Parts: sequence; C-alpha cells; structure tokens
Amino acid sequence: MTHPLRLRAFRLLFLGRTVSAVGDAVVPTALALAVLRATGSTAALALVLGCAMIPRLLLLPFGGVIADRFDARRVAVATDLVRCAAQLVVGVELLGGAPALTHMAVASAVGGAASAFAIPTASPLVAGTVDEPARQRANALMGVTANASRLAGPALAGLLIWTAGPGWAFVLDALSFALSALLLSILRVRHVPVPRRSIRTDLVLGWREVRSRDWYWSSLLAHGVWNGAAAVLLTVGPVVAVQRLGGEGVWVLLQQGGAVGLLAGSLLAGRFRPGRPVLVGNLGLAAYAAPLLLLAVTAPAPAVIAAYCLALTALGFLNPVWETVVQREFPPQVLARVTSYDWLMSLGAMPIGYALAPLAARQWGASTPLAVAGVLVAVACAGTAAVPAVRRLGWAVSVPPQPSVPVGR
Repeated sequence: MTHPLRLRAFRLLFLGRTVSAVGDAVVPTALALAVLRATGSTAALALVLGCAMIPRLLLLPFGGVIADRFDARRVAVATDLVRCAAQLVVGVELLGGAPALTHMAVASAVGGAASAFAIPTASPLVAGTVDEPARQRANALMGVTANASRLAGPALAGLLIWTAGPGWAFVLDALSFALSALLLSILRVRHVPVPRRSIRTDLVLGWREVRSRDWYWSSLLAHGVWNGAAAVLLTVGPVVAVQRLGGEGVWVLLQQGGAVGLLAGSLLAGRFRPGRPVLVGNLGLAAYAAPLLLLAVTAPAPAVIAAYCLALTALGFLNPVWETVVQREFPPQVLARVTSYDWLMSLGAMPIGYALAPLAARQWGASTPLAVAGVLVAVACAGTAAVPAVRRLGWAVSVPPQPSVPVGR
C-alpha cells in the first residue's frame, strides 16, 4: 500500500491544509483579545462570534451542494481566497489601531459564510487524491496536523499578541489561506460530475442518502449529543475549575490535556484499523461522560484532567476513522452533501449547549447540567450499539450504492 505522502496530489493537499490549520489555530485567541481590547465588552465578542456561526450554519447544506456540483478543489480555492481577504481586512484594521466592531463583525460573517462552502470540500478532496486502502492513514495525517495546530496555536497566538499585536495573527491567517489557495490551485483531484438539477432537488437527494443508512443517521444523533455536551463542559467547566478545583491553571491544563489527547488519537488512527469502526468509535465517544461526571462531583483535578485527555483521545481516533468510512460507504457524487449534514448537526448542537448550560447552572447549580450532559452522552453514544447496522458495518469489500435520483425538479 502506497503511503499517502508519496502521492504528489495528497502532498500538496496536506501541505495546504497544514498551513491554513496553523493560521486558523492562532485566530481564536487573537480574536477574543482583539475584541476585548477594542470594546471591553463580552457582549461584543459574542456578537462577532455569532456573526461567524450563523451564516455557517445556514449555508452548510448549500455548501455541500456546490462542492458536489463543481470541482471541490475549485470551491476550496475560492473559499480560501475569500477567507484570506476577510482576515486581511481585520488584520489591517487592528494594525491601524482603530478597529471598528462593525467591520470585524462583517468580516467574521463573510469568513463564516465562506467556511460553510469550504467545510464540505474536505472529504471529497481526500477521496479524490487517495485510493481507498490508504485513506484512513491519509485522514489520520490530516487529523494529526489539525490537532497539532490546535496544541501549538494558543502559544503562537500569545507570542504574536504580546510581541507584535493581535493584528499580525490575522495577517498570518490571511497569508496561510493565500498559500493554501496557491497549493490547491496546482493539484488535480478526481471529480465525478453531478447532473444539473435544482438546488432543492440536490438538497433532498443528499438528505435521502443520509436517511437511507441507519448506521449514519443514528451516529449523527449521537455525535450531535456529544457536541452539545461538549458545549456544556466548555461553558460550565471553567467555573468549576476556577472556583472548586484550584484556579485558572487547572482549566488551562485541562484544555492542554485535551489537545494532547486529540493528537494522540489521530496518531493511533494511523496505525489501528478496528474491525467494526463505527461501533468502536461511538463507544469511545461515550468516554466523554467521565470528565463531565467527575466535574459534577468535584473530583480531584488530576482525575478530571486525565479523564478529559482520554475522552479527547477517543475523539481524535474517531474523526479519521469516521471520515474513511463515510468516504467508502457513500458515492462520490453525494459525499460533500452528506458531510455538510454531518457538520450541520454537530455545529448546530453546540449553540443549544451554550444557551442551556448557563441557565441550568443558575437555576440548579453547576453540577446539574454537567451530570445531565454526562448521562446523555453516555446513553446516546453507547446506545448506537443497539442499532444492527452500527454493529455490522466493517471493512468488507463492497461497492457503494449509486444515489437514488428523485423524480421531478
């Protein structure tokens, strides 16, 4: 089996995604500090973050349609250039010393809209450059570079912010998107043309492909619960860590432990190929209940950190394995659309957790939402084992069914 990095097309893709991942990993920390420096308001930060999230959620399904209809490479190049321009606008304003909140919000909205079209291209790009036997290793490599960037991003952001200012973090991200666009523009990706139909028909067809596979939609429900529970932990967890477990340093260690776990899981996925990939991956996600429940009972900080690291290791392992299974089981003509529905459910569940967790914590105390989220994630993720298709799905050689074409336009 040829190693993915021996393939020129994948090398270009890998390098481009690595560069943009490093740039993106710097921005969250820089954005938070830039907005707070400019306005001193957490409400302003919430506004800017919301301006990025809302168009991303609304446009994700349409991004899947566009990526399936057109060459995913061209769509990815276009979105990289749009995001380059958006980040450059913010960076220049910050470097000028008089950033306007309106401009930052608009740039975030433009970047969020572009990401809705970029996200669905990721899986078709890997599937179009690497043959099936090497795809899990290729997806694991993509996971390694993304998770390594998350681990190093905050430190690089801090270095830039305190030595040169947050504006340079955005300039760096803009340059990373420009370089990524350049690399993607010279690679060649296999693309299966899709018949021209109405956008509504393409959306319906993608949703039918999701509904037709029990293992997929049942897992998506579990993954949505997982992401909602993650939002609860990220919202309530800092309060528990600071007030009950020893201070801000505990929360920082928890987050770094999670980043290490994600990286370790991605490395493991490059070497271990479970016989029942979806079943093993979903059961691993159930481990996220441990840090939630340990936080709820105010367990010692080392136990919480270790549990969180283990839970994120399971996530880091699942992501490449899941991508490989989806690329194998779905026809290439619908891959971007089903991926967009996957992301829509995952991202859409997080605002629910962000909204409900503080309300529940104020009403019943921080332990209640953490405990409820822990129970829900354990039941949802482990409960997928009750679905026969989840238990049966393996790596036996099969030809993915062709997508059904609905009648009408």
